[in-house]
Amino acid sequence: MRTVELLLDEAAELAVWEAWRRLADAGLPSQARHRSPTNSPHLTLAACPELTAPIRWELAEVAAVLPLPVRFTGVVRFERPTSVLAWALDLDSALAGLHRRVWEAVASDSQPDTLNPFHEPGRWSPHITLGRTRRAGAFADRRVPELLPTPPVSARLTTLRSYDTQTGDLEVLEPRP
Repeated sequence: MRTVELLLDEAAELAVWEAWRRLADAGLPSQARHRSPTNSPHLTLAACPELTAPIRWELAEVAAVLPLPVRFTGVVRFERPTSVLAWALDLDSALAGLHRRVWEAVASDSQPDTLNPFHEPGRWSPHITLGRTRRAGAFADRRVPELLPTPPVSARLTTLRSYDTQTGDLEVLEPRP
């Protein structure tokens, strides 16, 4: 599977790393414990089985609009198959439009049953994961948000990349020259 992700500017990335550290120091699930050398704060837009030439062509156009300013809106929790604690991002028209373009690119050359329905426009919730675990309710303690630093008011999404879940390879998706 290949993800399509956006990376944060340096200041926002450092704020996320600090949140990860605080969660880990408190003994809570934290992305800081994810030891992969490719682990870094990011916003996942979509995932597909492979980045075909038509998908890559469309993603190069998306990469050309970066950097994109975004606003953080606070802490959010998800209880899906896993418990997730995250900082939510405002889904303004610019971010929604960029996400729709990525979704349409991956959907245009992928079998529908291979795409994650949580990434579909209208269902997608833009967020930066702080901690994740298979333990249900792991972040239900009301004090958890107090452990975290205040998220940045705003940030910039700077780089489009893809992660290959089978090989562990990262690839920066550049705009066409």
